[in-house]
Amino acid sequence: MTISFKGAHFPKDVILYAVFFYLRYGVSNRDLEEIMAERGVELDHATLNRWVSRYAGLVADAWRHKKRPTDRSRRMDETYVKVKGEWVYLYGAIGKHGKTLDFMLSERRNKAAATKFFACALEMNGFARKIVIDKSGANTAGIKAINKMLKGFGDPIPIEMVRQKYLNNIIEQEHRFIKRRIRPMLGFRSFDSAASALAGIELVNMIRKGQFTPELSPFQQFVQLVG
Repeated sequence: MTISFKGAHFPKDVILYAVFFYLRYGVSNRDLEEIMAERGVELDHATLNRWVSRYAGLVADAWRHKKRPTDRSRRMDETYVKVKGEWVYLYGAIGKHGKTLDFMLSERRNKAAATKFFACALEMNGFARKIVIDKSGANTAGIKAINKMLKGFGDPIPIEMVRQKYLNNIIEQEHRFIKRRIRPMLGFRSFDSAASALAGIELVNMIRKGQFTPELSPFQQFVQLVG
């Protein structure tokens, strides 16, 4: 998957540098506007907003196309994020060793949302042997729905569901990291822009954790994913 920058009024590297810096370091739009000006690039914060909304999610999608199956023992949880004054829900899944596996922003926290997230995570990461969740009824119902689907496809072995909150401390720490990153952003104005920015933040967090090519600089890894 190659991301097109056709029609952009700035070079590709300038756009990607601004987007990466914003996602990785949690600066405000106006702070980044000043940082770019110090590097000889005159922008306004509205342009930066558009870049993050347009490109952050696309880079994350490019990563999804390159991802390979991974840990079969997983941790899953969701957290709250405010968009236009309303709470929405960021679902996340990591492997037992802390590697990010998948994420999804949802307007609802219910069986349908949990089932969709589990299905997407299985499609991208391969079959799960065990999934650790908290005692959420929606997540429990979601895994049961997935097991029913798997049985219908001829798989007689269900995914083991472990409902123990303390085992999910590692993913709760991931959520705290994400919330620290979005705090300077002062909220999101639309669901789509929130989904794009959060996908980008999750992606640069994966780079920070060494999930790609750590011999390259973090920014070089980010650019490499663009294609």
